[in-house]
Amino acid sequence: MRDAYVVGRGIIPFGELYDQSFDQMLEAAYLDLLEDVDEGIDPTKDIDAAWYGTIDIADEGSSGASLAHATGLFEKPITRVENACATGSDAFRNASLAVRAGEADVALVVGAEKMLDDTGGLIQSAALEQLWRGRGVTMPAFFGMRATRHMETYDTERRQIAEVSVKNHENGTKYPYAHQQFECSVEDVENSPTVSYPLNLYDCCPVTDGACAVLIASEDRAYDFTDDPVRHVGWGLSADSYQRGSDLALTNFPATRQASSQAYERAGIGPADVDVAEVHDCFSITELITYEDLGFCGDGEGGQFIDEGHPHLDGDQPVNPSGGLLSKGHPIGATGVAQVAEIYEQLRGEAGDVQVDDPEIGLQHNIGIGRNATGAVSCVNLFERV
Repeated sequence: MRDAYVVGRGIIPFGELYDQSFDQMLEAAYLDLLEDVDEGIDPTKDIDAAWYGTIDIADEGSSGASLAHATGLFEKPITRVENACATGSDAFRNASLAVRAGEADVALVVGAEKMLDDTGGLIQSAALEQLWRGRGVTMPAFFGMRATRHMETYDTERRQIAEVSVKNHENGTKYPYAHQQFECSVEDVENSPTVSYPLNLYDCCPVTDGACAVLIASEDRAYDFTDDPVRHVGWGLSADSYQRGSDLALTNFPATRQASSQAYERAGIGPADVDVAEVHDCFSITELITYEDLGFCGDGEGGQFIDEGHPHLDGDQPVNPSGGLLSKGHPIGATGVAQVAEIYEQLRGEAGDVQVDDPEIGLQHNIGIGRNATGAVSCVNLFERV
């Protein structure tokens, strides 16, 4: 297969965007992308196909036609992708594979979500009683169980979990597209209102609207758009069971281990080669566990990993320089696409106040929690500076 490259990105500030419709968010991210392409682009001529990631909570973007109307890309093949919280990263993976396979020379990926205009689905889902869980068991409850299990199994300290939030909120104050831009201390995290023990408010990502777009081009077309493309070198996708239950005693996410192993093998690299990562931190414990699942440290060493400063902005393996989901927010369809956009900027040296030191390899990661399980699907993408 051919190589595929990221050659542009467009993003809007994430937040409580009640003043913007779904179409307006899509259009704004798309127009920002067109302005970002170094050598310019004629979209109706150059773009061969598009992939659109959304889970459509607000019931406003249920087909590819929504993206066509927002962008003017009529009579183009547009594929809508939905894969829980990994929706955006999987939309990117599918688009890149189409470019690599020769089905498109230039592909657009757009992810978007209106989380705050939902008419009841987010609340109603917590009231449903399923065979594999009781009524009222929400995502904070699921991740709270993971936190207590990790603390019990590995003597992880509550303080170490809180440090993830402290780090990401500090980064978020420097990232212009983040929803929540405030710093906090470990004491602030531990004293914020309890959501589901041991997780408090500052351990949880906000409910956020947002949209983001990236442009992918084949090796034959990439340099038509920029002299500084970023190569997509590895990818992995894995689905785990909703009902298996053991999940290695709730201390890790098997799907992330499987997906990252696939991505590392395809790229011909290992965890130690990753210079910067944007990972799924819907809750602070999620990022700490993900350090271990991605191989950045050993099992049970996530707390030590952050204590030693490795994932900090000035550390040797910075994680979530954008502030992550904890600060930037988690508009589900847009999340993975925005992570790709941040890695693209990092590898081009264009990340501004959150730029890490001379990265060559970047990693993007999502887990898809769905409404019935945590970590049931994972997508990992790896990128290389050319």
